[in-house]
Amino acid sequence: MSKSAKDSSKPRDGLKILFADDERSLQELMKNELPRMGHQVTVCPDGMTAVAALEVNTYDCLLVDLDMPGMSGIEVIAKAKELSPDTEAVVLTGKGSMQTAVEALRHGAFDYLTKPCKLVELQALLAKVADKRELTNKYRALERRLHRIEGRTRLVGKSKRMQRVRELIAKVAPTGSTVLILGETGTGKELVARAVHEQSLRADKPFVAVNCGALPEALIESELFGHRKGAFTGADEHRVGLFEVAHGGTVFLDEIGELPKSMQAKLLRVLESGDVRRVGDNDSFQVDVRVVCATHRDLEEMVHEGDFREDLMFRINTFEVHIPPLRDRLDDVPELARHLVLRFRQDARPEDELLTEDAIERLVSHVWPGNVRELANVIEHAAILCEQLPLRADDLPDQFLSRRLRSEVKSLGPISLRDLEMKAIHDALDRHAGNKPAAAEELGVSLKTLYNKLNQSSAADKAA
Repeated sequence: MSKSAKDSSKPRDGLKILFADDERSLQELMKNELPRMGHQVTVCPDGMTAVAALEVNTYDCLLVDLDMPGMSGIEVIAKAKELSPDTEAVVLTGKGSMQTAVEALRHGAFDYLTKPCKLVELQALLAKVADKRELTNKYRALERRLHRIEGRTRLVGKSKRMQRVRELIAKVAPTGSTVLILGETGTGKELVARAVHEQSLRADKPFVAVNCGALPEALIESELFGHRKGAFTGADEHRVGLFEVAHGGTVFLDEIGELPKSMQAKLLRVLESGDVRRVGDNDSFQVDVRVVCATHRDLEEMVHEGDFREDLMFRINTFEVHIPPLRDRLDDVPELARHLVLRFRQDARPEDELLTEDAIERLVSHVWPGNVRELANVIEHAAILCEQLPLRADDLPDQFLSRRLRSEVKSLGPISLRDLEMKAIHDALDRHAGNKPAAAEELGVSLKTLYNKLNQSSAADKAA
């Protein structure tokens, strides 16, 4: 192993490394070189000693030889995953044992190096381990901060339909099954996904949310699965994918219906095998994640039109949770409104009168085509305008007061879901002076989806 890494810059934060190899020369080399790289190292002469160390201490990285007497490297990795799931394993292997190295990746190893390797290669690989550790810690810190601020995810509403949603979550959360959350835009699909995660056995692991409609098609594979440096133009450094960050926890794929067809087959492979392959890598590795998906689209119709893989649809809808639109649970509006006032006003207390009766009457009489997201926007606006609680009807936005009330809509006769959807789109465009990206962000859909809806509406108008 070459010593050409002595003068390389040290990583931002050193790793606590457990090194296991029966070669005395390598043991001495690692005792000297790893501390020079800025790491702490414990050196073990065999696998049994390494397992004993794992039983009493925690390590960021396990650097282990595959071919050792008594206990093989793969056996050490398997034991390490039981004792310390967050420890990343890097294997060292001879050129004749490449198949064994690939097998180690399938057992959860982070990566491998072929003997003899240069110290610069080892240092670069350890930097990737440090990057993943840092990213994982950031996600967990954000989760802890969110829990401190908002507590455990609360699904507000006492209507029968929301009670049913809570019952379904309680049943499916502990099972580990893939969940498909269905509901219109703005109904709170991510909140339901978080509730599933928090009530599962993975609650102390990362929850990583991905909006499939917001990611550029050219970069979505890299975002989900990571890439190696130089894998494509602009890939100037190694990137850890979100599936890798979520290892042991939950990945929430929001707006799964917007996933490009080219990515659907790759996602299906991950769901079926747990194998993830970084862009630019030849070998795959195993991740242990629970996948929760959500969409406002009709996946069966998309399958019929050839826009969504049927096998993927069957794979992700093991268990469905339907979130009712706000217009179907208007009894929940007062409680939701009070909950949102408490969120947006620091001077609000649960025991205070937070909204006047006329404000509540106005809110309950609205159609809410934008669902809970629209209600949140209205309450946030009113909370800013209101000088002193409770919120009054006059504090509600002018745009909201000028819209049709629910009673007025009823007097016009039945209104289709598509008409309600288009009304929400045009209202959002009006609020943003025709700015389509801003309207799409408010509505919680991708810009592509917004254009598709507008084009469909225009085509329907011409046909009429």
